Amino acid sequence: MKIVLATHNRDKIRELKAAFRGTNAELLTFDHFPNMPDVVEDGDTLEENALKKAKEIFQFTGLPALADDTGLEVQALNGAPGVKSSRYAGERVTYAQNVKKLLSEMKDIGPEQRKAGFRTVMVYFDGNNVLTTEGRVQGTILKEPVGENGFGYDPVFYYPPLKKTFSELSPDEKNKISHRGKALLKMINTLCEKNLIKEV
Repeated sequence: MKIVLATHNRDKIRELKAAFRGTNAELLTFDHFPNMPDVVEDGDTLEENALKKAKEIFQFTGLPALADDTGLEVQALNGAPGVKSSRYAGERVTYAQNVKKLLSEMKDIGPEQRKAGFRTVMVYFDGNNVLTTEGRVQGTILKEPVGENGFGYDPVFYYPPLKKTFSELSPDEKNKISHRGKALLKMINTLCEKNLIKEV
């Protein structure tokens, strides 16, 4: 069973591949499709962006596609950066630039008001089936980055149950409790239930 991952983000690809290890799914990436388009994420919601990416990559490759969109929702910023999380500091910016802007926006916010959550919406599309799953995780935003692993906002996202930032977790530790890990597990279970893939 071939599924194309509708992303150019190698960090996401690594997490997705790790989650599908116990299945018969063969995950293809932009390495297999050098001209795969970079879908414009102009939706108003994570759901719209994920569905758009899955549909466009299915149309381009003719193969089932799996896409996700993830947002960091900070309570004190009224849910921002949200759907604009990957381009919070502008188009084609680095992870560090996004984090720097977030910390700047929150510099005067005290420890009790720094609650935040990650939310991932995942969509599978194969021309017949549209499957959607969601994962959430709650934490707080630190005043400065901690840790060397992960990507995106992971260095400043502190997860109280483990007393660590996401950047201090190993990939396997993160996949077990993260927003994307939860959405992925639900998606894999749904794909298995519908006999679109099998566990091996």
